[in-house]
This record gives sequence, C-alpha cells and structure tokens, in this order.
Amino acid sequence: MIEKIKLQDPELAGFMKKELARQKFGLEMIPSENFVSETVLEALGSVLTNKYSEGYPKKRYYGGNEFIDEVEMLAIERAKKLFNVEHVNVQPYSGSPANLAVYLACCKPGDTIMGMNLPDGGHLTHGWKVSATGMFYNSVPYHVKSDGYIDFEEVKKLAREHRPKLIWCGATAYPREFPFEEFAEIADEVDAYFATDIAHIAGLVIGGVHKSPSEYAHIITTTTHKTLRGPRGGMIMVTKKGLLKDPELGMKIDRAIFPGLQGGPHDHKTAAIAVALGEAAKPEFKEYAAQIVMNCKSLGESLKKNGIKLVTGGTDNHLLLIDLTPFGKGKGIFVQEALDMAAITTNKNTIPADPSSAYYPSGIRLGTPALTSRNMKEPEMKTIGSWIAEIIKLVSDYELGDSKDERIENIEKFREEIAGHALLKEIREKVKELCKRFPLYDGMEY
Repeated sequence: MIEKIKLQDPELAGFMKKELARQKFGLEMIPSENFVSETVLEALGSVLTNKYSEGYPKKRYYGGNEFIDEVEMLAIERAKKLFNVEHVNVQPYSGSPANLAVYLACCKPGDTIMGMNLPDGGHLTHGWKVSATGMFYNSVPYHVKSDGYIDFEEVKKLAREHRPKLIWCGATAYPREFPFEEFAEIADEVDAYFATDIAHIAGLVIGGVHKSPSEYAHIITTTTHKTLRGPRGGMIMVTKKGLLKDPELGMKIDRAIFPGLQGGPHDHKTAAIAVALGEAAKPEFKEYAAQIVMNCKSLGESLKKNGIKLVTGGTDNHLLLIDLTPFGKGKGIFVQEALDMAAITTNKNTIPADPSSAYYPSGIRLGTPALTSRNMKEPEMKTIGSWIAEIIKLVSDYELGDSKDERIENIEKFREEIAGHALLKEIREKVKELCKRFPLYDGMEY
C-alpha cells in the first residue's frame, strides 16, 4: 500500500509501519479517536488533493472546479439529511476553526459568551482563558455540580446576569447526555445564539442513541473523525430555528470560514467526509452507534465492579471519566503511561474540582468508539475493564510530589521501576491476542 514511499523514503515508511502495528495490536481507547474505513482512506489519498478551490460551489475563485463542486455539494446534501438542518458548511479544517467561525459570525470582540469550564469537561474553544476565544471575548464559564452533572441553576443565574451573545453546549469529557432543551430555553430567554458542539457525539446523534440538537439549537458544529468515523475535519450547520432568528446566519457562517479564517478547502478531505456520511446513512451504522453506548456502559460497570470511581458514576454516551482521587491527586500521568506500556491507549484528563493541574491531572478519559469499530462487544469490555483496574492499582502508590524538581524526579523513577513490569507484560500479551481476534485493516501491510 505504501510501496512507493518505501522506495523513495524508507525512513518515513518505517515509522508508518510501526504506527500501523501499534494500531493493529493495541487498544485505542481515547474517545476522540476512531478507525476510518479503507474507503475513507482511499478518498484521502486521491487526486482531489491536487486541486485548489477557494470559495464555494458555483462561486469559486479558480477554474477547473466543476467536479469539485459536485463532491462538496454531495457532502453538504448528505449532512443536511442526516442532521436535519437547513445549511451546512463542510470546509472547516477541524473543530476548533469551525467553532472560531461561529464567534466571527455571531459576535464582536469583547462580547460576552458562555461555555462549560474546561477543567469541568468543556472545550478550549468554548472560552477557556488560553484560547483565542477566551482572549478576544468576555468568557463567563459555567460548571458542573459535585455529582458531575451540569449546574443549570448556575447557568440560568449567569445568563440572566451577563446576557451573553452566545451560549455553548458541548464538551470533551462529559459522560452524560446533553440537555439541549434546557440550554435552548435559557438562550431564548436572554436572546443569545445557542450553539451546540457535538464533535464527540455526532455519530451517536445520527445513530439515534443521543437526542438531536437540530430543533433546539441555532448552530451545530462538529468534527468528522470521532463517533462519525470520518476524516479529521469539521462542519458547521445552521438549523431552521437558526435561520428564523437570523435569515443571514448561513451566509455569515460561510463568510466567517472563507475569507474570514481559511483559504481553500481540502478537497480530498471533503470527499472523505462525503464517504463517511454515506456510510453513516446505512442501517448498520445505527447498530454501530448503539453498540458504542452499550460497550461504554459495560466498560463502566466492569471498572466500578473492580473498585474504580467514575465521574457521575457512569455514562450515557461513548466515554467514561475515571476519578483517581481515591488513590491521591495527580495520578493521571502514572496511569496513562502504565496503560501505554500495556498497549492500552487513553489520555490523562482533569476531573471536576481537580486538586491537581491540567498537565498532571487526577483523571483518565477513555471511550469505546474505536474498539466498537473492531466489532468488540460487552464481554470484551468487561475483560478490558478488569485489566485497566489492575494497572491502576499497580501504580496507585506512586506520588507526584509538590515541586517541579520533585515531580520530574518521581516520574523518572516511576518510568524506570515500571518498565518491564511482569503484570504490564502479561496484559500487553493478552491485549495482542485479543486484537488478533478482532483484526483491524485485515490484510493491510506497510
């Protein structure tokens, strides 16, 4: 498959071969990652990458786009139908510029906006202080309660007090269903634009296992590479409700993407988005989406049975957030690295009211989209949950330390001591055998 790369650039080919092996023989459990189909890979590697297509279908600034127009319009029409929306822009390079375009379309610098606090599970682009969205706009974050659920009394209070121009609903580490109706009611009361970022749950929405925001929100943004199982791209959608609020909203969104933030779209990626949307329209995708959630619930029950604490006590969607504070603060880095050594890929993550920092958080975020793409089901989730619990307990006594020097020293000591540990070797072999039973890209070799 990469024969020409092997001949021309063997060094690069070697890295690609190792990465394919890592994916094939490890458990990818980061909830924002998935495995695309070989059809999506074909589109990404197609001749469409050669074209420059600044502008929009039938309104390009370059010649030779008659077939590119058809590709983009196909992706747009498929998205409109699947998400029940009136207007779609498929050109965002990823989710973050898609979200930034919403600000550009709806707000002026300095306007007040609201989004979920990042350490509580929110996203950088919903107004966090180190993001451009927190620098250029007056961000008033809302939080979750002690039980991990969104604090709607606070949301109402803040919205009434600050009268934001834009309210976000969406997150990167929130394991429960988003209550779109309650957000819509608040946004309508204060005359704010209501934007839902469904980057994580887009595939679940299409599959019918998470409610759709289309009748509640004015704007919907999403990435295309998570539960939607497409390429690494983004989309912005405007609903019927959005156009009733502002008939020019679709045009404003388009202008925000181009020429406001981006140049020409990545046409090969647009084609791959069209492929993924076509796949998501098939009946078997609903089965896939339902299995993601069933798998995540099963994984959560296995973890709890083995003595592991979960934020909110479980999940309604594709992800879980493990609370490691029963073992101490800042344990996320130890657990993530130990799991890596056992070929289980997750990510350290803050938990609500985290006693540590974002770089040394007290949680682990994990999910089931990629495992479900391999056709794993509840029995495998129970086994994987028990392995993860064993590894958490193995490293639970390691302490982070308070000073920078102490942390560096303690982490290095941990890496030296844990490397080659018998339990991690044993689980790694078990992981490899499990992955052989559920092959990925069967027959593909680099």
